[in-house]
Amino acid sequence: MTKPTIGFIGLGLMGSNMVENLQKKGFEPIVMDLNKDAVAAVVARGATQASSVAELAAACDIVMLCLTTSNVVEKLVYADDGILAGIKEGAVLVDFGTSIPASTRKIGADLANKGAGMVDAALGRTPAHAKDGLLNIMASGDQETFDKVKPILEMQGENVFYLGALGAGHTTKLINNFIGMTTVTAMSQAFAVAERAGVDRQQLFDIMSTGPSNSPFMHFCKNYAVDGVSDLGFSINNANKDLGYFLEMVKDLGTSAKIAEGTSAHLQAAVDAGMGNGNVPEIFDYFLKLGK
Repeated sequence: MTKPTIGFIGLGLMGSNMVENLQKKGFEPIVMDLNKDAVAAVVARGATQASSVAELAAACDIVMLCLTTSNVVEKLVYADDGILAGIKEGAVLVDFGTSIPASTRKIGADLANKGAGMVDAALGRTPAHAKDGLLNIMASGDQETFDKVKPILEMQGENVFYLGALGAGHTTKLINNFIGMTTVTAMSQAFAVAERAGVDRQQLFDIMSTGPSNSPFMHFCKNYAVDGVSDLGFSINNANKDLGYFLEMVKDLGTSAKIAEGTSAHLQAAVDAGMGNGNVPEIFDYFLKLGK
């Protein structure tokens, strides 16, 4: 593809910044989102709004998704006027979201029956990185399909990792998020226990941060638990969803993950307590009140 026509569905904070990055690099994408203001912002910079998902798919060489759940992805793919109905032979669907690997492989097989390809390209880093084309991208799919979209992925990511067969990108992202969210949950609880025990939280951080437990996640947790600054742009709702997907994947693999079950239980409890829209380190407040 010399200059592919790109469609982009999902203009949340990450998706809208990814589109802005593409526009800076000379692309005029065709877009869709339920948020009219988000659509208007990218259209003002030269994008075109599609009237249906099938219309967008039919017009594009690459269809990019940055959506919230596997269910939403499947609805857009399998709707009567959806991606599968409109996508043309030789086109590629790229799913940037965090999806269930089994769902990704199912969609990929159905696209292949229409002569189209799929790459799952899960994202790491933040919306600020997206705007500057500096994301980490965990991509997988058959080699030929990946090679088609690799130049575009490299415009969006500083680090583009090719991981092999379709579904490996989403698998890797779920493992990554299991580790990350479990770390944030554990560190947030550590600060809450310190408070309950009369240990100064700043001193706890000073001690832990000089040892092997030090990490960027520790700093995000300290920023909230000590300084009251919530600057990890990832919500408890999203973390809860991803841990649920991780556990579903683990079940499909015929094993169990007790640590992930514990993390998931705490995240779900925080959601049930009305904290879902807060950033993950804000689970400190849930732990602080736990047992009272």
